[in-house]
Amino acid sequence: MRNTIENTSFHLPEPVIRRLPWYLSYAKLARQKGEKSVSSTQIAHALNIDTSQVAKDLSILKIAGKTRVGYDLETLVETLSDVLGFSNTHSAFLVGVGNLGSALIQDNGLAQYGLRITAGFDTKFEMDGMRINQIPIHLMDDFAFLCRKTHTEIGVLTVPSECAQQVAEEMVAAGIRAIWNFTPFRIHVPEDIIVQNTSIYAHLALMFNRLNNK
Repeated sequence: MRNTIENTSFHLPEPVIRRLPWYLSYAKLARQKGEKSVSSTQIAHALNIDTSQVAKDLSILKIAGKTRVGYDLETLVETLSDVLGFSNTHSAFLVGVGNLGSALIQDNGLAQYGLRITAGFDTKFEMDGMRINQIPIHLMDDFAFLCRKTHTEIGVLTVPSECAQQVAEEMVAAGIRAIWNFTPFRIHVPEDIIVQNTSIYAHLALMFNRLNNK
């Protein structure tokens, strides 16, 4: 089956999209505790967000709460999961099976949010044929063939910075349409390729800066 990146019917501002996973996480925890409903005030208090902001965000998704009852948790979890794309499973290939890459391959939690890493790739010959968390590791030479064979469209980039641009270009040439970039290097790809940059070093620098200015 072809793994495609589906467009949500909601065209949401990025700040809203960033808040929705917080709401979903809180709703799932509340459901695990046996709760049936939750109010915008409860969500706002737990996440340190204005109640009006929570209500506004959920109203955009046409999620209606009941007076003195709140939002039905089953509906809330289902709707948020659908809108965020977590309900469907998207396969991904990871390139760069170092410490970070290996950790992501072993993170079973990603599958709960719709991302399943189905193979890892590296240039180290000794890694060819290995399995990490039951996921096969291949040489980078096999990337394009396997990408086209499986119709995989998402690539996870965890290579050293000096290799990032070259590997990104190889990903695009093989048919990758979206790249989750964990390197500090800002890759350059065609405009129709989706890139999500996640730099742990940038967030580390922000934390240090805030500590120093306290």
